[in-house]
Amino acid sequence: MTRIEFHFNMAERWVYTCRLLRKIRSQDMRIAVMGAPASLVQLGAELWAFQDSSFLPHCSPEDPLEVRQASPIGLGPDPHVWGFDEVLVNLGDEVPEGFDRFKRLVELVSNDDHGRAQARLRWKHYKSLGYELLQYDQTQSAEP
Repeated sequence: MTRIEFHFNMAERWVYTCRLLRKIRSQDMRIAVMGAPASLVQLGAELWAFQDSSFLPHCSPEDPLEVRQASPIGLGPDPHVWGFDEVLVNLGDEVPEGFDRFKRLVELVSNDDHGRAQARLRWKHYKSLGYELLQYDQTQSAEP
């Protein structure tokens, strides 16, 4: 059964997301990241600038096939195009179609009212399917 986590109250969403991706990559897992196109573009830019001393290799569906196959982090609206099923990070408002194909789903909740309301709907959906949900309140922790 997919492990589902909700992360919320992130002071700096993009920095937190980069740190989380770095932590997951340190466990040698491949990650599909989905969300609105503008969010994925922003995250891509943040990943390039995240740290001077390290780089988190990533790609988008527009990249050449060789790049997509070699990249451990795929950013795109359809998480299934990457061909891996370890971790799915959802930056969007909707329940990801086929999320149960992944071993782990990480829901990153926006701090605004709309983001929280959408997260509550996703939470209820997963609960109704019988999933045990984990929550990480970032007001109590600086690192993912």
